[in-house]
Amino acid sequence: MSSVLFDTPGPRARRRNLLIGALAVLGIAALAVHVVLRLRDAGQFTPAMWEAFTYRGVQRRILIGALETLKAFTLAVVLSLLLGLLLAAGRLSDHRFLRWPATALVEFFRAMPLLIMIFALYNTGWLRSCVATAARFLRTEFGRTGNWLADNFAGPTLWALVIGIALYNGSVQAEILRAGARAVPGGQREAAYALGMRKSQVTMTVVLPQAVRAMLPGIVSQLVVTLKDTSLGFIITYEELLYAGKLLAQNTATPSGYPYIPVLLVVGPVYIGMCLCLSAFARRLARRGRQRRPGPRIRSVPRP
Repeated sequence: MSSVLFDTPGPRARRRNLLIGALAVLGIAALAVHVVLRLRDAGQFTPAMWEAFTYRGVQRRILIGALETLKAFTLAVVLSLLLGLLLAAGRLSDHRFLRWPATALVEFFRAMPLLIMIFALYNTGWLRSCVATAARFLRTEFGRTGNWLADNFAGPTLWALVIGIALYNGSVQAEILRAGARAVPGGQREAAYALGMRKSQVTMTVVLPQAVRAMLPGIVSQLVVTLKDTSLGFIITYEELLYAGKLLAQNTATPSGYPYIPVLLVVGPVYIGMCLCLSAFARRLARRGRQRRPGPRIRSVPRP
């Protein structure tokens, strides 16, 4: 059966494609072997390079870096989703005084490089003063709990990273939600208006739930990007996972050099594992949403 988009390849084309695929696999394998041999000759796989990971202090430092990464990621996700909802609602508004500022903010934060935004926030005095004021308030008003909150959540590096990531990813999430809202059939809005619902009720109870369900893959993909963006915190010395790996690689001297490749082989899979867990959670959430979706109710009509 021929495809609509392209002609079905014949026997010669299939053999040619198979040959090209085999050559590509052999080329990639040869390149990988060459890289591994070069790293082995450079001493990156010697036991001395991996000895640092056997120390409890190094393991604890990597674990703390992973926890700091998850903390920044959680705060950035909450703020970016809230900002995305607000900006999406503003862009969908019929009022120009709401739609135009929301559009300007979305376009500005999407165009601004994230690294520049994080670095600019880190070097602003108002952010440091706000964080210091919040820390004093927590320590004064909440006692031991306030001290714990101030020690763990009242750092200028943390909030410079979180706010920068939230502004950028919130503007992207706003566009994703707006696209999902535009994809909702107009007949559902008209039916809701016919029932006497206001526009805010239609948006919150009819449009947004369907937009989130339809755009869940895009939302999750952007959440994965948010998780990876936390690695930019090492620029402002935020002690996340990449910064912990960088310190370990720079301060561990061996006869064969510094263990950059072993650190990369340890830190990289941790990031990959966190992203895979996030994607698996999103797939499970989407599956549960489809299972809970009520089906149409068919009422039987009695025969005369």
